[in-house]
Amino acid sequence: MKQNIGCTDRVLRIVVGIALIVLAALGKVGWWGWIGVVPLATGLLRFCPLYTMLGMKTCSTDRC
Repeated sequence: MKQNIGCTDRVLRIVVGIALIVLAALGKVGWWGWIGVVPLATGLLRFCPLYTMLGMKTCSTDRC
């Protein structure tokens, strides 16, 4: 897997993912809050399969 997520994108994914998981665990949102696992995982791995399919990349070659 070649990294295709930049630093800002990565931080946002991790923060949103954790927030959704916490809200779901506390019962503040429904079961759909567990979808936060997806942005959390893609942020931690620095790889997004959807970006690959769309030919997108948010990281610069020297920063990843």
